[in-house]
Amino acid sequence: MDLKTKQKLKKFIANLASVRGRHTELVSVFIPSEYDINKIINHLQQEQGTASNIKDARTRQNVTDSLERIIKHLRLFKKTPENGLAVFAGNVSTSDNKVDIQVFSIEPPEPLKVKIYRCDQTFYLDLLKDMMEHQEVYGLITMDKRECAIGILRGTSIKLIEYLTSGVPGKTRAGGQSSNRFARLREEAAKEFYYRISDIANKEFLGKKEIKGIILGGPGPTKEEFLEYLNTEIRKKIIGVKDITYTDESGLHDLVEKSQDLLANELIMQEKIIMNKFLTMLGKEQNKTAYGLEEVKHALDIGAVDLVLISEDYDEKVIEEIEGMCEKTSSKISLISVDTREGKQLKDLGGIAAILRYEIY
Repeated sequence: MDLKTKQKLKKFIANLASVRGRHTELVSVFIPSEYDINKIINHLQQEQGTASNIKDARTRQNVTDSLERIIKHLRLFKKTPENGLAVFAGNVSTSDNKVDIQVFSIEPPEPLKVKIYRCDQTFYLDLLKDMMEHQEVYGLITMDKRECAIGILRGTSIKLIEYLTSGVPGKTRAGGQSSNRFARLREEAAKEFYYRISDIANKEFLGKKEIKGIILGGPGPTKEEFLEYLNTEIRKKIIGVKDITYTDESGLHDLVEKSQDLLANELIMQEKIIMNKFLTMLGKEQNKTAYGLEEVKHALDIGAVDLVLISEDYDEKVIEEIEGMCEKTSSKISLISVDTREGKQLKDLGGIAAILRYEIY
């Protein structure tokens, strides 16, 4: 799911999540992809008959009316959309003296696999919320003989799971120790540290189907030595081993940065490429860039914008306004997450920037 689709779904969910029914009167219907929409209509007509048994007159009327609105809405479709359909209806009025039955629907970004009919005080949104989570996840391990960081790359978010340090002595011997004995102590401590890392990797990554692959990084040959201590199944999931300098939490970001070849099709890399292009132009061709809301809107007004970059947590009304301006001038727009270093840099620039077609200053 690209960020624009994610933003649309996020807004849809937030809108429906704010609605509260007085009783179990809010209706949620999920239609699986390739399911006969006429069967759903017939089912809802049967539910209308069942609803007549609801004791509370107001709840009975609201449920019946909501079902009727959904049935009329579904009759507008010749067939079920490719990914299925989620439909919701209910009284959205916040006044006790007023009834306002509204119907909402969305084709999900991923195929629906289950059929659901539910009446409750809130709309059932769990399936849509699950789709907001990135399905493809990568494990990250950065390590040397001193420390290790284990993390997760989920979409554009890099999260530290565990940070640990070793008991491996430094390279300088304590007085009186022979070089052979000191080397043995270092080797034993390193092995113990490798086993500790391996145990955590097993706990976090073993048997997790969502883990698409694991990337290992660190300085020198230590990371290659460590591979032998990993569970066979974990080792099979290693998709790349990268040379990096740092092995703490910042090393996880460096590891992702160095793994562009492995993650080329992932959203985080697409974002980094776009943002790096803007930042490079900001340094070398500043007159072909703009940042800040007023500057970007001015550039859009005169048709000078090639691409707008805007933070995903920017005000939704402004995002919609900018999207409309982009459509008028055939400009592209890219929503940028706030999880990455580059996303944070964009936020520091005001949360909105643009790459221009030509110099305007």
